[in-house]
Amino acid sequence: MSPLDRIQRLLRLVELLQSGRSLNSSQLAEICKVSRRTVFRDIETLRGSGIAVNYDEDRQAYTMPSSTRLPAANFTLQETLSLLLVSYELGDERKGIPFQAAARAAALKLLANLPSHMRERLSQRTEAISVRLDPHSDPKEAAPIFQMLTQAIAERRPLRIRYKSLTEWNDITTALSPYRILFSRRNWYVIGRSSVHRSVRTFNVGRIKCAEPLGGQFRIPQRFSLDRYLGNAWHLIRDKGRYRVVVRFEKQVASNVAEVNWHKTQSLRWNDDGTLDFRATVDGLGEIVWWILGYGRQAEVLHPPELRTMIAEHITALAEIYGLNTRLDRNGRKDHHEVPEKRISRRGPRRRSQSDAEKPS
Repeated sequence: MSPLDRIQRLLRLVELLQSGRSLNSSQLAEICKVSRRTVFRDIETLRGSGIAVNYDEDRQAYTMPSSTRLPAANFTLQETLSLLLVSYELGDERKGIPFQAAARAAALKLLANLPSHMRERLSQRTEAISVRLDPHSDPKEAAPIFQMLTQAIAERRPLRIRYKSLTEWNDITTALSPYRILFSRRNWYVIGRSSVHRSVRTFNVGRIKCAEPLGGQFRIPQRFSLDRYLGNAWHLIRDKGRYRVVVRFEKQVASNVAEVNWHKTQSLRWNDDGTLDFRATVDGLGEIVWWILGYGRQAEVLHPPELRTMIAEHITALAEIYGLNTRLDRNGRKDHHEVPEKRISRRGPRRRSQSDAEKPS
């Protein structure tokens, strides 16, 4: 469950307990749509924050003095601006992160409760700042699945899911113990143990066709962490083999490449001619291939040989698609000539190293 979801639930709990009614744990759980165990944890969180939550032994119910107020947060103007900007922009249904509309609503509530002079100053600043994300999928129909996954993680309850697999070319059904939910670049992903694969896998939330709760509970392994699971993957697919990659970028794009932190292991070395040698250590080569191809002839793989071969295979396939055959003439220069239409292949090389349950996109 996201931190924002939990904060909203805690605020809802305070609202219920301040209503003057005496509510037991089962009633609170039903209203908040969580388990009784989650209610107990939330109450302890409130008490740990200095909020008085009373328990009536006779009624076996909880109450809160009506005068109770949440501890004041003395936000500076810059802190308030940052909260409003992030919540409002990332909660935008058109350009924000899917399923985060509640963040936008929270930002509007925060803005509405500010003093008028401060509200005017912040409005002027927020209008001058925008956040634009990369294009991403908008699986609105997956919103109930997303909510079910966040609740399952909070309660440690497994789910049975039906998943649209792009590798098996068919739907698969598996019992999933979800450990983490991750938004990366264009999609939401859930990472957890799959009964079919008997290992921890990554599933694209937008391709989960249906889900239903299962009985019992699961435990997240103590040693599990997202960083350890992803290892040195270029993005999300941790493939077999660890490779030291060296890519030389031409002057035209070198500065743009150097401005971005593409990978946690990267290092850069500038050459006297203005080219840039990009170095990184990655687990698997499948994902980094597409990044390199995106720079076209402005990038050359120097190492490893396996990656050079993969790039060359894609270039050959592209030449066939566009009706060109690349070869060396007698002077050692590349000679391009048209290929008869009947020899043009519309299918490039296909490499499979993992089941689609691991493939995030």
